[in-house]
Amino acid sequence: MQTFQWIIVLLLGAALLSTLARRVGAPYPTFLAIGGVLIPFLPNSPQWTLDPHLALTLFVAPVLVDSAYDTSLRDLRDNWLPVAGLVLVAVGLTTLTVALAARWLVPGMSWPVAVALGAIVAPPDAAAATAVMRQVKLPHRLLKILEGESLLNDASALLLYKLAIMAVLAGGLSVSSGTPVFLLTVFGSVVAGYLLARVLMPFTSTRDFPTSIIVQFATTFGVWIAAEAIGLSGILTIVVYAMTIANSRGPHMPARLRVPVYAVWEAAVFILNAMAFVLIGMQLGPIWKQLTPDMRSNYVLFAATILAVVILTRFAWVMSYNKLIRWRIERYGFNPPRPMARPTREGGIVVSWAGMRGIVTLAAAFSIPEVLRDSSPFPHRDLILFTAFAVVFGTLVLQGLTLKPLILWLGLSDNDPVGQEVLHGRIEAYRAAVASIGEEDSLAAKLLRKEYGAVIELCEVGMQPRQTVGLPGGALRLQAISAARARAIELRRSFVIGDDAYHVLEEEFDWAELSAVGRSEPA
Repeated sequence: MQTFQWIIVLLLGAALLSTLARRVGAPYPTFLAIGGVLIPFLPNSPQWTLDPHLALTLFVAPVLVDSAYDTSLRDLRDNWLPVAGLVLVAVGLTTLTVALAARWLVPGMSWPVAVALGAIVAPPDAAAATAVMRQVKLPHRLLKILEGESLLNDASALLLYKLAIMAVLAGGLSVSSGTPVFLLTVFGSVVAGYLLARVLMPFTSTRDFPTSIIVQFATTFGVWIAAEAIGLSGILTIVVYAMTIANSRGPHMPARLRVPVYAVWEAAVFILNAMAFVLIGMQLGPIWKQLTPDMRSNYVLFAATILAVVILTRFAWVMSYNKLIRWRIERYGFNPPRPMARPTREGGIVVSWAGMRGIVTLAAAFSIPEVLRDSSPFPHRDLILFTAFAVVFGTLVLQGLTLKPLILWLGLSDNDPVGQEVLHGRIEAYRAAVASIGEEDSLAAKLLRKEYGAVIELCEVGMQPRQTVGLPGGALRLQAISAARARAIELRRSFVIGDDAYHVLEEEFDWAELSAVGRSEPA
């Protein structure tokens, strides 16, 4: 009963911290990190444990599926170079510099253990950064770069992490033996993710909401577990799996299912973030209490140094790349595939400062085995756990609370390309809706033509129309909404509009469809 009571208290606490974060304009993970630090010092605080092998599966798999569903293939393609630089170069450099610093501070730490630590703290979590950036209308291109990085850098970092842990457990891993494993893992995971999506897609298309949610979560965990069981990367497999389904089945999900499904996934991701900070915080209490004062000083110094290395390495890479790309633009011009903001020094500073760590770092640290194959303790596990939480806490507090003032001080702005695409997509979609009505001369048809015609006229002069519900239409309205939705899907697939604009229209059509269904026949 006491465990159940603590769960209720912790969830309510997380909700209150999230509310407070929104009021002060900070990312909610920042306040969750503060709460995680305080938990071990609460009277009679719980001492829960979790199987390390379960940590990544439980905390990371659903978060990645949720992110992959919102990822735009068009925006990834348009920004592939800066995203690749962050995913490959920045992660690799951070892993290396952290490993070098760790071995300098603790000479007895082996290279595989040091590389594992570097890979754990290498991947930023853009959820916190984008939560801040959406409040201040940061240039859309920077948002897409950070979101693309957040989705893919987890895969590159955790592949390095996996190889490092394998080397620790095996007593060593040479380049000649590690390279085939790396390549097989990458390509095998991509193929497996795509094939599993195609095979499982029919089973996840049920029209019953409770059943659909259960199947979605079960297949998410099942895909991850299956990939890990055959030696592939669970994280890369789940990313490919989710993106394949999102771009194949997502648009065809009925509105009455999609609206609650999105809400459940959003709530689940929040709960997982909260529980990750709680569980890691609980592990830090016993670690801190068993340390002598001198050891505590050493742990704090080590963690602070790694935090500084993580921040400075990202800053060095991003600003170097930013300088190079701006020089190239000055010499050869800027010719993007569609209108987008030019790279600027100010944008580079923001991306450099947006490297906040989050749930992936916590889960990876927690998933380190407690013992080696000979039953001896995993070397420096407590130090790695402490450092990982310190890096997450430090970046979320230091960068999370200062990112918004920094953006405002730099004067970055956005010309709202998503809003412009929404207007264009809405015009095209409602023209398709009017065309679907045809020459029908009923009162409902006349009213629908007038309603949709007004929407088109407002969009053509750059105004956002109010959502109208309750007008007659019934089956005819559903027919028109279906035609509008089909046109929006076509615009998305042809890359005329991006996923952000499409999701705005999708939500609009969903609520219109639910309203129409409520006034006609059951769904």
